[in-house]
Amino acid sequence: MSKFSYTPQGVCSVQIDFEIDGDTVHNVKFTRGCNGNTQGIARLVDGMKVDEVIARLKGLNCNGRGTSCPDQLAAALELAKEQM
Repeated sequence: MSKFSYTPQGVCSVQIDFEIDGDTVHNVKFTRGCNGNTQGIARLVDGMKVDEVIARLKGLNCNGRGTSCPDQLAAALELAKEQM
């Protein structure tokens, strides 16, 4: 299992921590952001395949920011895939 930390850009969250085991996402934790929403995202993606999470979350926009916490999680997972 590999652990990753990512600093999101353009959102309220300041850090996203997660683990990847093989090709599966686990233990996602957002620091700051909309607490209920980020907890929901974290629970929903736990146990999902990395590529499925990216496909579902990439490009989501929060209030015209051009990104969102889910979109930033997708970006973090893409970066983690490159590093693995």
